[in-house]
Amino acid sequence: MRPLTLRRLLLQCLLLTVLLFFVVVVALKFGAVPVSLYALARDLLRVIFGQSSQISSDYGLIIQNIRLPRIILGIIVGASLSVAGTSFQALLRNPLADPYVLGVSSGAALGAILGLIAEPHLTLAPAFAGLLTPLCAFLGAAATIAAVYFLGRREGQIDSTTLLLGGVITASFLSALIMFLMSIVTSSNTRGMAFWLMGNLSTSFQKSVYWFLAAGFFVASGAIYTTANDLNLLLAGEKEAMHLGVDVRRVRLVVYVAASFLTGLAVSVSGAVGYVGLIVPHIMRFIFGSDHRTLLPTAALGGAIAVVVADTLARTVVAPNEIAVGAVTAIVGAPLFIYLLRRRLA
Repeated sequence: MRPLTLRRLLLQCLLLTVLLFFVVVVALKFGAVPVSLYALARDLLRVIFGQSSQISSDYGLIIQNIRLPRIILGIIVGASLSVAGTSFQALLRNPLADPYVLGVSSGAALGAILGLIAEPHLTLAPAFAGLLTPLCAFLGAAATIAAVYFLGRREGQIDSTTLLLGGVITASFLSALIMFLMSIVTSSNTRGMAFWLMGNLSTSFQKSVYWFLAAGFFVASGAIYTTANDLNLLLAGEKEAMHLGVDVRRVRLVVYVAASFLTGLAVSVSGAVGYVGLIVPHIMRFIFGSDHRTLLPTAALGGAIAVVVADTLARTVVAPNEIAVGAVTAIVGAPLFIYLLRRRLA
């Protein structure tokens, strides 16, 4: 493992940031209604300098009200899932570990469906009505986190194998409940439920929600990054890490809670966008190495790039219709994971 220097870390993040900027520009330009580069640059500068009121063209409104919010959402969702996946793979020392394997996404999905079912029967303020589904999804994720954490404890400590098995069982049980609800409920939201379960970034929120998502991401990711050195030592085994002075119990608690929070945060606003937390960490590890001081920030940027690219394809491949972004990540992610797996076993 090459020694980490601040210059090398910043250079790697800068390269991915430039690539992310290029991907964002492409995502803003292409869609059901193509936008010229001149109009894109003009209206984007107005948004950046707080002159949104001067935007009057249809192109500008499309950029400001439709494409830019879902790109920002895609960046937060992709970064959150990738950091969570990287953390779980290190914590459980299992390359197949993924936020969805632990059942967090299924819990969020069940909460979202319950919110969609309840929404037509509740009298809510217009400002709160659009937040009911993501709020229920987040509560469902939080409840699942608590349940799996309880199942994973043995003699007062978290057992990695028991935790993983508890997550798989919980996910299967919650998925069965979801299928049961979707088969018995006659609601106009049934199609919305199915589309949400496949992943969807088209939902628009108030600006305060985006600030909350960004703040939640940075706080949880920062908490995980403080354990980066400990995660490196944990890769050699728990006993070896303990002998080197790592407080394994504290690291497990911090990483598990923070990574689960990131997953719940992402799934509550986007639905089930699979394979991002599984594939992106492997790609970044292959390119930049397994040092988590480098891997965590590069995985965050790589996940943001992956989700924005997937969402752009979802919007443009069959325009004016739209594919669920989770379907795109699964179609691309599954063959890529098989390739990585065979390369690892070769």
